[in-house]
Amino acid sequence: MRPLILPLSIAALLVAPAISLASDSTANKNVVSISTSATADTSSAVPLTLEQAWQFAEHANARLRQVQAQLSTAQGEFSDARSLLWNNPKLTGERVRREVPQIGMPAENRREWSTGIEQTFELAGQQSYRRKATEQQLQALDALIEDTRREIRAEVEQRFVQVLSLQERILTERQSLKIIEDTASSVKKRVAAGEDSRLDGNLASVEAVRASNQIGVLEEQLIQARTELAQTLQLPGNGLPRVVGTLSAPTPTDTLETLLSSAANRPLLRALDYREQAAKSRLALERATRYPDLTVGVTTGREGATSAHERLTSLTVSLPLPLFRNNAGGIGRAATELSQAQIERETSVRNTASSVTSLWQKLQSLTLRVNALQQSVLPALEENQRLSVKSLQSGEIGLFQLLVVNRQVLDGRRDLIDAQTEWRLTRLSLHLTAGWNEASTSR
Repeated sequence: MRPLILPLSIAALLVAPAISLASDSTANKNVVSISTSATADTSSAVPLTLEQAWQFAEHANARLRQVQAQLSTAQGEFSDARSLLWNNPKLTGERVRREVPQIGMPAENRREWSTGIEQTFELAGQQSYRRKATEQQLQALDALIEDTRREIRAEVEQRFVQVLSLQERILTERQSLKIIEDTASSVKKRVAAGEDSRLDGNLASVEAVRASNQIGVLEEQLIQARTELAQTLQLPGNGLPRVVGTLSAPTPTDTLETLLSSAANRPLLRALDYREQAAKSRLALERATRYPDLTVGVTTGREGATSAHERLTSLTVSLPLPLFRNNAGGIGRAATELSQAQIERETSVRNTASSVTSLWQKLQSLTLRVNALQQSVLPALEENQRLSVKSLQSGEIGLFQLLVVNRQVLDGRRDLIDAQTEWRLTRLSLHLTAGWNEASTSR
């Protein structure tokens, strides 16, 4: 009798909260109808592939559009820097009406005028430094846009995989629920025929309700995941996307060496490198600004009495003396900006290499887990499930043993889906960190 104590105790614990549920079949139908209606509401959308999701994100994502909007500023600064001279010429004009008093005669009115042009020239190569700085800043922005686009594609794929994983989980739970419901129906017939006890009947009803409730929980999580995906894609309307695809992916062909080599040229590091070069050019520009600019002007005019006008032409040269102000503030700010850019680039280079190595090792471990679950664990569990159903029908085992086997199969399928999901997300993070350009072929 002692071997029966543990199964009977577990069954008693399961039956206690299920008596009211099992006695009220209407409540069970309501639970199932709620799950069915929720599925109908969320699955009414048009199926969405990963490529379509990427296209939606690249056209409507707010973060990418904000980064792209900075191009106007960078292109305008680059256009100004490419001009022939940084300073515009200055045109001057003057007209004078002069009254000259004369003794014993009316005052003489004289009309005099002058016009001239001035141009300021930079003498220390500021124009070259300015052109380099704006060109490098524009290149940095282009690389940043590319990196932002890759990040958004990775974010979209991450949310896509999460939705796909929940859909797979719900499908697995429904298959398990179907087996449990069929078993519960069979047990009820056996109870009615007196072949099984009411304890077995109540236990089967409880398992069916628990499986239905688990599906309801997963559908709630699926609604939240679809909402987050729709927000990332900025989809119009109130419809939630229903994705299509598979969690499995082909065996990757990239190696750790190729990933590390690709990581050295990832868009983010290129953007940081261009920023550092632009900061060096701006520091050289600020240092060159300490030297004074030469201003050259040419003026011509007419002066004197009406009967004896004088034509005057003058050449002016002005050069400010840098005695009190040497642009120390501008040089200090440029030096600080250069130091910050160097620190950020060096830190990113070190972190990228370590992250690629860590993610690569994690991906290898997940690959082994997925292969073990697919090739060894799950086939054996599914075979046990088929044998258990036959054994229950022939009376060789009891309901409790069948439920244990079903639970093991369900847990095995959950483990496989979780491992495949984690594998996809880890591979996605690895390719993003390494700047890998291979298009994902797993949909």
